[in-house]
Amino acid sequence: MTDGERSQLAPPPAQTPALERGPRASVERDGVTFTLLGTAHVSSASAAEVEQEIASGAYDAVAVELDAARHVALTDNERWAKVDLFEVLKQGKMGMVAVSLALGAFQQRLADQLGIEPGAEMRAAVNGAAAHGLPLKLIDRDLGVTLKRVAASVPWWQRPALIMGVVASVFSREKIDPAEIEQLKQGDVLEATFAEFAERDRGLYAPLISERDRYMARQLELQVLALPPAERPRSVLVVIGAGHLAGLKQELEPRSARESSEGSPQRSVAADLAELERSPPRHPLMRLLPWLLVAAILLGFYIGFRREPDLGLRLLLEWVIINGGLAGLGAAIALAHPLTILGTALAAPFTSLNPLVGAGFVAAGLELWLRKPSVGDFQRLRSDVTRARGWWSNRAARAFLVFVLATVGSVLGTYLGGFRILDGLLR
Repeated sequence: MTDGERSQLAPPPAQTPALERGPRASVERDGVTFTLLGTAHVSSASAAEVEQEIASGAYDAVAVELDAARHVALTDNERWAKVDLFEVLKQGKMGMVAVSLALGAFQQRLADQLGIEPGAEMRAAVNGAAAHGLPLKLIDRDLGVTLKRVAASVPWWQRPALIMGVVASVFSREKIDPAEIEQLKQGDVLEATFAEFAERDRGLYAPLISERDRYMARQLELQVLALPPAERPRSVLVVIGAGHLAGLKQELEPRSARESSEGSPQRSVAADLAELERSPPRHPLMRLLPWLLVAAILLGFYIGFRREPDLGLRLLLEWVIINGGLAGLGAAIALAHPLTILGTALAAPFTSLNPLVGAGFVAAGLELWLRKPSVGDFQRLRSDVTRARGWWSNRAARAFLVFVLATVGSVLGTYLGGFRILDGLLR
């Protein structure tokens, strides 16, 4: 039998099924081709497509929708084991880290529901760049800055509802709403997390999406186009959530095209990045409010003692009971150590009169000193916080819970105690 006859009898070779291509766009700037690949953060097909694109050998560099902190979280499985919670506490970042954990828990719950790994497409991009020796560009804005700008875009009276919404998303046992899943398929985890609020207040769209589109474009200009021509990559794969595709394409277009569409001159890259990285300043009234409240409470004590010593003592005792009691109750709900509960209750009436030190700071410090988290607690932290019970059983997670609940209790105690003082003086 000839080779030709054998080839006719042999079955055709198996064909690798073609992947369904995700949305993409291309922008040419200063001799560089940016290929923007829109991915879905809940799609295994997106991860496979990223792997295939990088393996094609068509790119000289890879850029990803990650900041430095999220890159470490994605690539270092031992990250939490290296965290010094006392240092986090001293830096005043307990609240921010607690919110980050809550958002991560929401994403993990959704991933568990859909049977996929969150951020798989970003991990594929990072690993693919390393495997093929390609430079990796981290172009997204720091998550902490984005969260602060999100909070600043919400009126102060709506912020408690925003925080409670994040907390509820952690402890809820209900399945993720299909609308939130569809939001993630459009490609932005943060927007999906705040979807309910974004529907009611389009002001959230700016810090969550459009500002980050602008920020990522400026980072690409800084990290790629600002390089000397001889060192500049000629083809860059940019892996982003599909929700950023249109905005980033527009921001990356040559300056003249953007100026004609926007009708205004463009700011410099450095100035734009500095503005987008700036944490929004607090309103002067909001900075003064804690001190004004302390002054009003101290004035109430002074008036009470001047009017009648017994009245002053009663007001002082009620202040200690209400403020210390509610702060201690918050620590107790977090199942803090008994000495932590006692210490929080004793400290809160005094810390509430000093806006620079909060009851949550004292409570978390005591809890970490009395119940130091083990290495195992840190290793299980990311998985434990996806379950309500895990926040109480994991010592590291419980330290955050103690901080948050003691702080909430002290704030409530301050306002309730203040009103009680006012009521006593008006009688």
